[in-house]
Amino acid sequence: LKNLGLEYVDIFSPHRPDPDTPLEETCLALKYIVDSGRALYVGISNYGCERTRDICAMLRELRVPFVLTQMPYSIFERKIEREGIKALAEEEGFAVTAYSPLAQGLLTDKYLKGIPEDSRMHKNAFLKESALTQEKLSAIRALNEIAQKRGQSLAQMALSWVLKDEDVASVIIGASRSSQIEDDIRVNAQFTAEELAEIDSIVL
Repeated sequence: LKNLGLEYVDIFSPHRPDPDTPLEETCLALKYIVDSGRALYVGISNYGCERTRDICAMLRELRVPFVLTQMPYSIFERKIEREGIKALAEEEGFAVTAYSPLAQGLLTDKYLKGIPEDSRMHKNAFLKESALTQEKLSAIRALNEIAQKRGQSLAQMALSWVLKDEDVASVIIGASRSSQIEDDIRVNAQFTAEELAEIDSIVL
């Protein structure tokens, strides 16, 4: 807080679960953070569905205001749907903050014509070249066609898709240029049933 120049933060969220720390201990630490005035609310990040349900119940019993879970979510990454985390958020009244909504750049126009030399994938570090299979590239191009019909860039449509449901409160994006942010914020989260079905038919 001293480094941030703040007396408190709105939301404190641990970055990931610690498998060696009991859930009860984590919950008590989060309670201390709120009770001591260091944060108004708490969240979690990268917990599976059952552990999310457990921590939600524990924090409720401790009267700790739990408001969000942070998870990867994109047109390509549907784990929160498959595992029931998204449904649990609606059931329990907490929100989802989605990270990697652009699938590390795959859901942009960057890779439509191959792998640019200045791209993250070209460095073959965290995002491997092997991720861009011919099948994946075909899917990206098909999604781009839907985006163009909607009057959007692929990135704009991908972010709009993530935000189409009220369960997802916000997204976390990365950008190397301010123009990317200016482009990405032009969302239109209204989709027709036909558009959603077409998107699903491409990626599922």
